Amino acid sequence: MPYKIYLYDTDQDGIGSGSLSSAYLQQQLQQAAGQDVELHISSAGGSAFDAIAIYDLLKKYPGQVVTYIDALAASAASIVAMGGHQIVMSKYALLMIHKPMAGSGGNADELLKDVQMLNTVQERLAQIYTDKTGLDEVTINSLINAVTWMTADQALALGFIDRIEDYQTPITNSAIVQKCTSNAPAVYQRCINKILINNHKSPHKHMNMPNNDLIEKTTSVLNKMMNFFKKVMNKQTMTDKGQLHHTGDLGHDTEVYQDEDLSTPAVDDIYTTSDGQQLAVEKGKVKKVSPADPEMEEDEEQLPEEKVKGKTKSHDVQNQLASLKAKLHAQNALLTEARATLQNAQARLQQTHTEVRNEIKSTFTPEGSKRSNKAQSEGQPFFAPQSTIAQNAVKQAVRDSK
Repeated sequence: MPYKIYLYDTDQDGIGSGSLSSAYLQQQLQQAAGQDVELHISSAGGSAFDAIAIYDLLKKYPGQVVTYIDALAASAASIVAMGGHQIVMSKYALLMIHKPMAGSGGNADELLKDVQMLNTVQERLAQIYTDKTGLDEVTINSLINAVTWMTADQALALGFIDRIEDYQTPITNSAIVQKCTSNAPAVYQRCINKILINNHKSPHKHMNMPNNDLIEKTTSVLNKMMNFFKKVMNKQTMTDKGQLHHTGDLGHDTEVYQDEDLSTPAVDDIYTTSDGQQLAVEKGKVKKVSPADPEMEEDEEQLPEEKVKGKTKSHDVQNQLASLKAKLHAQNALLTEARATLQNAQARLQQTHTEVRNEIKSTFTPEGSKRSNKAQSEGQPFFAPQSTIAQNAVKQAVRDSK
């Protein structure tokens, strides 16, 4: 268990006075007696000379010293922080360095001596910062002269600290419930708090325990979404060894798979596409793309034996055969797809014909009609003449037409 020392500013004390002096720290280190020490700092600064004395005490201490910048290490307090073997800074804390100052007065000679003294002190302070950060003196002095305030991220990037202390309150189910119900009426809040307390006491119904079922369901949904998007982006390239599935354009370092789900990487081999390109696949990725041979594109559908023997070499023949094989694969795939499409269209056409026939056989009866459903099925056409005059008129029209 490390020995903890706190150098926190009070209303009266800063670095160099009271419980923040070098004398007080020396007493604390003697009581630690070689144990590991955690020195917590929250100070706006104070005496540069006392800060250097504390720095030396920490560096000479035989045990491990870790200095923590809890809120602020400004001015002389930043020198104290540099005394740790390891410096840890809260993610919310600040570190500030600036030029040393003196509050004395006097004549010109005395003031000149003060200027010389302050320049010498700044050199010592700059050396401490340089030893810690590894930055050059020009950079350190520019930071000092500019009165530089640093966040934890900036201090870590410049090398003033070794680690950022990032602590967050664990998010629990009960905390979420309490936050969402904070504006509810008091009676409801008491009931909710009672439920939370009872669940907290029960080892089997702890609301803060991870909900494994919920995690598994969420993971399953996310996996389904990812598979859906994979299928949407899935592209196929026909080769002499079957289809290669991939996303995006097919080129160098493109991942290729054997299945539509993009889960099984393609086997290491040389694949020839229908346009004559050769793809060298290694470990599921395209490592080399060889363009099609121009001579192979000429008359590639018909390869007379004389042309093969006279104008092409053996590897050209293999490439041409591979290209033809890839084209056959592509044609077979198209034929299969076309056959399935035709079968689907035929089924839909048959279904549509049946629906139309059912519509013709509708039992719809016009409003006000006295005809029964049985009368609708009679074979007499609706245009047959009913009266004697109408029948004679039809007969006369037929005779005239002859």
